[in-house]
Amino acid sequence: MKQNKYDDPGFFAKYSGMPRSVGGLDSAGEWPAFRALLPELRGKRVLDIGCGFGWHCRYARERQARSVVGIDLSENMIARARESTDDPAIEYRILAIEDMHFDAAEFDVAISSLALHYVERFDIVCQKVHQCLAPGGAFVLSFEHPVFTALAAQDWHYGPNGERLHWPVDRYQDEGPREARFLDNDVVKYHRTVATHINALIDAGFRIASISEPQPSPELLDKHPEMRDETRRPIFLLISAVKD
Repeated sequence: MKQNKYDDPGFFAKYSGMPRSVGGLDSAGEWPAFRALLPELRGKRVLDIGCGFGWHCRYARERQARSVVGIDLSENMIARARESTDDPAIEYRILAIEDMHFDAAEFDVAISSLALHYVERFDIVCQKVHQCLAPGGAFVLSFEHPVFTALAAQDWHYGPNGERLHWPVDRYQDEGPREARFLDNDVVKYHRTVATHINALIDAGFRIASISEPQPSPELLDKHPEMRDETRRPIFLLISAVKD
């Protein structure tokens, strides 16, 4: 199923008001950890899968990437990315992740930030990315942590006074779709275990280089104290993989 909530005007307006949508990468709690996993980008051909507003595309060019292609299913996302970009070396394409197909060894680096939990067949994505990367190419990806996606409610267990007691985890081994609430909308996400993610990459031919379960930095917590509970359970899982 190709899901495109971002072209719904109401949903897109709410998404555009989120801190990471306004402040960019520096307002994304996982960004320092994601950036640390990225390889040297100078002179590289980069693919951004689910590029959104194009923040990572522009960052790659700031790091002297030779060229960048960003794909996203949402016309609204691509329109905003194009409005925010003045760089002929960055190309944005309206394209579903499920439909992407590129030539063999067309890219040196592939990145994907918080997009792949919306895709049903993660294994097929891994195979396609492996095919389009040159030998030695890197695939750096982030998605919602399986601890976070296991229950569709994606919410805390509260005490009698509304205090957040703990984060419940159940149905962890029951992989498949979850209908979650995000920005007051029903959104389908796909829950997969940590092992499934890692094995899909390995089966596609990747070597796992690093794994990260980041939390917001002290600096970000000073700016956004409402993020403090994000230190109590993992919300994102980041993986760096290499095509040998």
